[in-house]
Amino acid sequence: MRIAMVGLGKMGLNMARRLVDGGHEVVGYDMTPDKAKEAGAYGVKAAFSLKELAGALSRPRAVWLMVPAGAAVDGAIEGLKVCIEDGDIIIDGGNSFYKDAVRRAGELERLGIEYIDAGVSGGVWGLENGYCIMAGGNKEAFDSIEPVLKTLAPPQGYLYCGPAGSGHVVKMVHNAIEYGMMEAYAEGFELLNESEYGDGLDLHGVARLWNRGSVVRSWLLELLEGAFKDNGRLEGISGYVEDSGEGRWAVKDAVDRGVPMPVITEALYARFNSRRRDSFAAKVLAALRHSFGGHAVRPGKK
Repeated sequence: MRIAMVGLGKMGLNMARRLVDGGHEVVGYDMTPDKAKEAGAYGVKAAFSLKELAGALSRPRAVWLMVPAGAAVDGAIEGLKVCIEDGDIIIDGGNSFYKDAVRRAGELERLGIEYIDAGVSGGVWGLENGYCIMAGGNKEAFDSIEPVLKTLAPPQGYLYCGPAGSGHVVKMVHNAIEYGMMEAYAEGFELLNESEYGDGLDLHGVARLWNRGSVVRSWLLELLEGAFKDNGRLEGISGYVEDSGEGRWAVKDAVDRGVPMPVITEALYARFNSRRRDSFAAKVLAALRHSFGGHAVRPGKK
């Protein structure tokens, strides 16, 4: 299948590479021309404008957006509106707010353009391991891009969730759960670090142990095991932890619906608090975000 990838950052480039490796033809565009040229080294056909990108696709065109949520998505869609036609498909693979997905789907439907909201999880490891994809939108449009999803995802690693917005609401809750899981690991390892045994305790060994049959084993804990192996006390990492939006949206949605969500809410507040103090728990969170998503960490005191 021939498909376009708009946005060739950490996620977009690796997704384009996985598609090429899977036998698809990929046309890539990024606002930074050097990124499009870099993608060319991996077999991606570089385009240097949205018009050029659209012209390189056969109809019905499929254009996958991997750009930051919000204005960048709206800007890309506006640019594509004058380049694509009735029956073409736009897939928003970023971490967009699900209500924005509903709005965009309605606006594009009036032009005859299909819109798929596709929540993507897998971070910088997705190139090798595949991406978990949660998709919403018109079922026929979903079916038409399914060959791409099969290549991007591991076996049974993608799901049609329902109408527009459903893919991004599933991804929003996924990321909110991730906040809670990461916070639990962070608090637990801070307690170990502060215990009377902390100075002599091998935290890498504990993480490795818990990943061998323990009920708290997980991929996040595997990543933390790797982080402790490289840096046993996370020295040089600041405990400053960003939040990328999904946790806030989930908490606000829970408040609007009267759904109690104390663990995830506290996990979000812990990230706010990390920007006011430099705790070991916050360093664990920062190290985890760097491990799975390539998010930058701030240098800290050694």
